[in-house]
Amino acid sequence: MTRENFPTMLEGYGDIRPYRGNTSASVESKLLADLEAAFDACEVKDGATLSFHHHLRNGDAVLNMVLAVAEKRGLKDLHVAASSIFPVHESLVRHIERGTVTRVSAGFISGPVAEAISCGKLPKPAVLRTHGGRARAIAAGELPIDVAFIAAPAADALGNISGSIGPRACGALGYPKADIEKARNVVAVTDTLVPFPVPQIEIDQQSVDWVVPVQSIGDAAGILSGITRPTTEPVGLEIARRTAAVIEASGLLVPGFSLQNGAGGISIATADELARFMTAAGIKGSFAAGGITGFHVKMLEAGLFEALLDVQCFDLAAVQSYARNPRHLGMSASVYACPGSRGAVVDMLDTVVLGATEIDVDFNVNVTTRSDGMMNGGSGGHADTAAGAKLTIITTRLTAAGFAKVVDRVGTVTTPGETVDVLVTEAGIAVNPRRADLLERLRATDLPLRSIADLQREAAAAATRAAIHPVEGRIVAVSEYRDGSVTDFVRQV
Repeated sequence: MTRENFPTMLEGYGDIRPYRGNTSASVESKLLADLEAAFDACEVKDGATLSFHHHLRNGDAVLNMVLAVAEKRGLKDLHVAASSIFPVHESLVRHIERGTVTRVSAGFISGPVAEAISCGKLPKPAVLRTHGGRARAIAAGELPIDVAFIAAPAADALGNISGSIGPRACGALGYPKADIEKARNVVAVTDTLVPFPVPQIEIDQQSVDWVVPVQSIGDAAGILSGITRPTTEPVGLEIARRTAAVIEASGLLVPGFSLQNGAGGISIATADELARFMTAAGIKGSFAAGGITGFHVKMLEAGLFEALLDVQCFDLAAVQSYARNPRHLGMSASVYACPGSRGAVVDMLDTVVLGATEIDVDFNVNVTTRSDGMMNGGSGGHADTAAGAKLTIITTRLTAAGFAKVVDRVGTVTTPGETVDVLVTEAGIAVNPRRADLLERLRATDLPLRSIADLQREAAAAATRAAIHPVEGRIVAVSEYRDGSVTDFVRQV
C-alpha cells in the first residue's frame, strides 16, 4: 500500500495522518542574559502575580533581585505570592510603600514585612494560607501565577534543577513544585550553571521555560531555622519529657509509628526522649516528615525510622543527608499537605508536636500574631498537620516575656481547637474534652493532668504584661484554613 492510497480513517483507530517528514523542533537553549530579559520573555505587566519559594529561608536573595528589576521597570500593583517571607526580604517594604507591590500572600511572614503589614502599609489585605492550602489554591485556580521564580542551587541550560549541589545547596525543593504545575511562566534563577544533565534532578526541564544565571541566589547559612538542637533548660526538658510520656501512653508508639516535630528546642528534646523510648523498646517507626533537621537525620541513621519525607531542609546537616541517603526522600507541598481526595502525608501522621504563641481555653492556637498584636508568623504546616495527625500535641510554657501563653481567647485563630488534642506545659497537661479516650489512657499514668481553664488562670496570675489584640479597625490580613475558609482576621495595630 502506497502513501497515496492510505485510508483517511481506520475503524477502531480513528483519523489517519500520514507521515510527511521529520517535523521535530531542534532543542534551543533556555538561557537568558539576565532578569531583565526574563521580564521581557515572560511579558511581565502591571498587576502580575509573581511567586517565590523559601528553601533558602532567611538566606534567599532571589525575591529581592526580582523585585528590584520590577521597580526599575516602573511596574505597579504586583502580587507577591511567596511560600514564606523572612527578615531578609526587608526591601519588600520599600516596594509596598512605592506601589510596586500592592498584594502579598504567603504561608508565613516575619520581620519588617510583617510589621509593615501590621501597621497598614499594604493597600490590600495580605492572605495567609497554610502550606497545604497554598498548594490547593494554586491547583484550584484560586491563586493564578504569571511567573514562578525558582531559586535553583544548580541548573543546566535546558532548565533541569537540582537542590543537592552547588554552594547554595538547600536539599528538597518541595514548595515550588506546586507553582510550576500551573504557572504561566517558570524561570529558574541559578548561580551554578552546569553541563546537561544536572545531577540529582529535582525539577525537570519540562517544567521550566527560562534559565537566568546570576552571581548568587543567596546565603546557604540562612537556611538554619532556629535552634536545631534539644533545649537544655530544666523547664523545657520537663515539658519534653512529659510530651514523650503522653505519646507513649497514647498507644501510638508502636512499630510503624510516624512523627512530625518542629525545629525548636523543646520539640527536638521531645524527639530525643522518644528516641530513647523507641531504642529501649526496639520500636522502628515508618517515617518522620515535614521540615527536616539534622536531628531527624540522626534518628534515621540510628535505624529508628525507615525514611524521612522532606518538604524542605531546616539545616545543612539535612541538606547533606538529602544529597546522599536514598531513604531521605523529597516531597512536594501538595504531597505533604494538600487537602483532598488523593490524600496527603499529614493524613498519615500518628503524632505531631507543635508550638504556640498562644492557646486558649477552647484549644484554638495562634501562631500568626504576637502578644503585642503584631503579625509575626502564620500557619505554615501548623494547621495542616494538626488536622491530619491522630495525636496533635501543643507544647508551651505558661508565660513568655511577661505575657500569658494560655489565654481565655487567642488574638488570632490559626489552628482550630477541634484539631488539637493535648496541651503540655510545665504546670500540667490538659486534654481536649473531645478526646475522652486519650484522657482515660493518661489517667492511668502519673502525669499531672489539669483542666485548660486552670492552666489559663495560673498563666494569667503569673503574667506581668497584658496582651494587645485589636478587635476593631482595618483588616490588614486574612488567615485562611487549608480548605480556603477563613479562620480569622488580623487588624491594624
